[in-house]
Amino acid sequence: MESSPPKKTLTLILTEGPYRSQYADMAYEIAKSALNNEYNVNIFLYMDATHIPRKGQNPHSFPNILEKIKKLVSRGADIRACVRCATARGYACDAKFPYINGITITNVYDIPEWIKKSDKVLSLG
Repeated sequence: MESSPPKKTLTLILTEGPYRSQYADMAYEIAKSALNNEYNVNIFLYMDATHIPRKGQNPHSFPNILEKIKKLVSRGADIRACVRCATARGYACDAKFPYINGITITNVYDIPEWIKKSDKVLSLG
């Protein structure tokens, strides 16, 4: 019986917040395409990118990035936010978890491990 080859892994590192540039939307499209091509997808949110998965967004002039992130989470993307960056922006210490389900607040030490295990790494921001 033949076993299938291991899935490839794409890691995206974002540093800019939503609605300021197109990086979050670009990351979504890249991640969606990778998932469609059977990749594992990791997304690390650093600096202002920690605003991306915040609940309660209601942009009037832009597509809602939160809805896109929900789709990636539901498809298995591993999305993590930097604890120091989230804390500085008031997210990590909020008694009510401010992020959607499926987002992990962690530290930057995850990045080298992800890079080591990834086939492709992109940094946007």
